[in-house]
Amino acid sequence: MFINQVPTCYANNPNKGNSIINLMFLQANSEEFNNHSILPDLWSLSNYTPLIVIIIINEEFIQDKYWTIIKNSEEEESFVSKLKSEIGNTNITDISDSKSLERVVYKFVSILANLWNKYSKHVKITKHSKTWWNKEYNRDLNMYRTSKSIPD
Repeated sequence: MFINQVPTCYANNPNKGNSIINLMFLQANSEEFNNHSILPDLWSLSNYTPLIVIIIINEEFIQDKYWTIIKNSEEEESFVSKLKSEIGNTNITDISDSKSLERVVYKFVSILANLWNKYSKHVKITKHSKTWWNKEYNRDLNMYRTSKSIPD
């Protein structure tokens, strides 16, 4: 199915016909399909008609930071210890209806959120970000940089 069949190449010789030589392949019902133009009035600048396709580029949010607690860190140890303690000390003996269950669940969520905010840190994602990197690796790397000895 051809749409907008207008000449896209104009002959220099008036005895030869104009042709539809330039093609745009656009997917039907795509945004580009409804945002294209053929401008036959501008062909005088060359033998060819300008073909224009407007491609919509939506702004995209790219997350470049995240919250984390470093594995095997003092913060992780404190977070887990306090979480166990505070959840363990929560009174769950009086869960007799949905309202009391909701209160206990809200308490658990509140405990988790407060401890997460206390012990996690905001980290910027870079091309060097490694989830497995911890203080031990940092210490070993610093030792190597100081001594330049591989066993360190």
